[in-house]
Amino acid sequence: MKMDQITTQPVIETERFTLRPLRRSDMGLIELYAGDVRVAKMTTSIPHPYPPGAAEAFVTRAMDPEAEAAVWAIDGTKSGEGELLGLINLKQMDRNQSEVSYWVAPLFWNTGLASEAVEGLVAANPLKNAAMFASVFQDNPASARVLTHSGFAYLGDAETFSVARDATVPTWTYSRKL
Repeated sequence: MKMDQITTQPVIETERFTLRPLRRSDMGLIELYAGDVRVAKMTTSIPHPYPPGAAEAFVTRAMDPEAEAAVWAIDGTKSGEGELLGLINLKQMDRNQSEVSYWVAPLFWNTGLASEAVEGLVAANPLKNAAMFASVFQDNPASARVLTHSGFAYLGDAETFSVARDATVPTWTYSRKL
C-alpha cells in the first residue's frame, strides 16, 4: 500500500485512546519498547538487540507518503496514560485486503488495549478493504485471543521468520470479512 491511497491517514478514536499517525517525538518510546526482548520476539521484523538509529529509521519510513504501510501510535493521553502504548499498522495486500499487525508495551499487556486497538482499526477500515488478515506466533496465545475477540476467524497454520529469534516460527493465520 502506498500512503497516498489514503488521502490523509485518519485519527481513530476509541474509548480509552487515540490511534494517530506517528511523529518524531515517538522515537524514544519506540526504541524503549521495541528494545524489550519480550516485544521483539513476538514480532517478525523487530531485531534484538534493537540497533541504534532503528527507531528513527522506522519513524522516518512510517511518515513517508510513499510508505508501504500505514502505522498508528496507540496514544493513551486522553485517559491519562502515555503518548505511546504500542503500535498498530495496516499493509495493503492484493484483492482489496490488508494485513494488520500490532505490538503493545509489556506494561499494558492483558489490559484489553490490543483488542481495543484492533477493533478500532477494523471499525474505521481506513483502506476500505473487504477483508483484513493477521498472523500470530503459536507461542503467543494472548495475541490469538485479541484477534478472535475482535471477530477474526482462524484460517490455518503457517510459518514466518522472526528477526529477533533468527528462526522460522509456527504461526496461526486469521481473517475478518469487513
